[in-house]
Formats: sequence, structure tokens, C-alpha cells
Amino acid sequence: MALIITDECINCDVCEPECPNGAIYQGEEIYEIDPNLCTECVGHYETSQCVDVCPVDCIIPDPEHKENEDELKAKYERITAAAG
Repeated sequence: MALIITDECINCDVCEPECPNGAIYQGEEIYEIDPNLCTECVGHYETSQCVDVCPVDCIIPDPEHKENEDELKAKYERITAAAG
């Protein structure tokens, strides 16, 4: 399942550089996550790096983009194949 950033985001800038897929970007008011690029760090790390560094715990699973581990792994493989 892709992640989303809630409106509790304080724009601290620590999540964006942690995303190995470049899924996090500055939106109009807060940071946002592109669900087409978010793999919850599957294929890169054991845990979601943005969640690990967020000081206000405002990054949660996106109920609109439910994916299991196999689907996230397949997305990771598509993203890395396109980049390479």
C-alpha cells in the first residue's frame, strides 16, 4: 500500500531526501507522495524510511492505494527497470 502524508505535516524537509524512489515532493501546502512511485521502500529497505524519520508521525498507509508485498515488489521492479 502506498503511503500518504497527512495535514499534520510541518514541512520539516526530512522525508523527501530519504525516499529512494523519488516519490515524495513538495505540494502546494505540505509534502505529498506519488502513489505510483511509493513502494514503502520494499526492495530498498526493511522499513519505510520516510516514516522512520518523520518527527510528527504524519505518514500513514493510503487507504486509496492498497497493495500487498508482492505488488509493492513488482512496482519496485518496474521503477528500477525504467530507471536503469
